[in-house]
Amino acid sequence: MGATAPIFSGWRQLKMTDSHPAGKTQAWLESLRPKTLPLCFSSTLMGSVLAWWQDLFNPLVALLALITAGLLQILSNLANDYGDAVKGSDKPDRIGPLRGMQKGMITQAQMKKALMLTVALICLSGILLVSVACRTPADFMGFLLLGLLSIIAAITYTVGTRPYGYMGLGDISVLIFFGWLSVMGTWYLQAHTLTFSIVLPATACGLLATAVLNINNLRDIDSDRQNGKNTLAVRLGPEGARRYHACLLGGTLLCLALFNIIWLQSLWGWLFILAAPVLAKQAGYVLRERDPVAMRPMLERTVKGALLTNLLFALGVVLSKVQF
Repeated sequence: MGATAPIFSGWRQLKMTDSHPAGKTQAWLESLRPKTLPLCFSSTLMGSVLAWWQDLFNPLVALLALITAGLLQILSNLANDYGDAVKGSDKPDRIGPLRGMQKGMITQAQMKKALMLTVALICLSGILLVSVACRTPADFMGFLLLGLLSIIAAITYTVGTRPYGYMGLGDISVLIFFGWLSVMGTWYLQAHTLTFSIVLPATACGLLATAVLNINNLRDIDSDRQNGKNTLAVRLGPEGARRYHACLLGGTLLCLALFNIIWLQSLWGWLFILAAPVLAKQAGYVLRERDPVAMRPMLERTVKGALLTNLLFALGVVLSKVQF
């Protein structure tokens, strides 16, 4: 291991000075993290499917909500890379992959311009969304405020003098923005009303997204602790964070089951159970494996498990309404 370290270090320095356009494009893709987009899209899709279930679906509003959610996710990804790079939290010895700024392929000035451009696009998309969807001035102003809060939350997760991601508040933020706000907001913009039944699937989406964040934090738990990034995983400790992960996955299945029992009341509504073995296998792996390195492949698996669960549930909702 020691003998190969200088070679690896030299290769990394070579990559940092690579000015080839392909290398630059790859660096931006690494910072944009397109693989995270399906997870935020699935929450928005859930809200639209539930609106369709109640004959309240608006395709234009659904599309604009999808675009706005995707841009907010991109803003969060870019701001995360910027904040961690400026604070020096992402060092070469971390288990997770280094992004564009950490590699030296993207400068602070370039990332700031990308952040401002993304914010501008979010404002454009968001204003168009609320202009099309909102029927009252109160709703219009309320959703503009929620949009502003979403932008602030996406940036201040790792940016600023007191980023909340460094204080262990990232999990509750993900639950709120990827679960309750994303699903219930998409529903409300089409239905123009709120109902308690939507809270359960919204919570399920939020718990799955939080599980993805927790895996990321479990993987980097040692480096985060050393660099003062006190994520919830760091605060709970390795064992507590593993049990917490199992509770997130179990809570997801419970929320979806209760929704079907109380409101959907359809055999098709149990379609999400097909994802239960996948989630159970993931929970068992996380509880069993003690090495943070073992969490590296689990990030992608957790994303896929979350997508599978959400899509199966959404399909069950659709099939419960379709007449055969």
